[in-house]
Amino acid sequence: MSLRVSFELDESDLKHFRLIMRNARKSAGRLAPEDIVAAAENLLKAVNEAGAPAFIMERLAKLKLMIEMLQDIEWRLPHQEANRVLNALAYFSEPEDLIPDHIPSLGFLDDAIMIELVVRELKHEIEAYEDFNDFRNRVRAQQGGTKGVSREDWLENRRKELQSRMRRRRKRGSLTGGKSRLGLFR
Repeated sequence: MSLRVSFELDESDLKHFRLIMRNARKSAGRLAPEDIVAAAENLLKAVNEAGAPAFIMERLAKLKLMIEMLQDIEWRLPHQEANRVLNALAYFSEPEDLIPDHIPSLGFLDDAIMIELVVRELKHEIEAYEDFNDFRNRVRAQQGGTKGVSREDWLENRRKELQSRMRRRRKRGSLTGGKSRLGLFR
């Protein structure tokens, strides 16, 4: 038997969590990036050892993805974006949680909430990295190995895909008698 519990955080709740995150970012400002990443990795390890509930494990998969995004040499996240991800991971370097981690089933709830907020904040970075991973996996599968794939390769491929889509749409519009709004480009 399972039990479903859901709750909604209103704007004042979210404001409280954002304040906690801001304070964590200030505290983490004096830490080395490796220490911030190590703290997030330690959380992942602790959660796996504790056998946390599935809803927490689902969120922690995104935490793992953010760590991979920072460490992926082929992705080479630009400095500004890397700082955004490190800032997002700052909460996990704080020794004191809102809910102590040793409390069964609920100890990692605050971490899961923070991850959810961070995922929303880093939505575009995460989507781009997932897209890059998909591209890298396709290239490796096509070439049967572990060929290195760079961010530049991915960007070149995306540019070609977008231009191809643009041409297909333009062609489809001309085949269906579509006209430009002003009729200037016939």
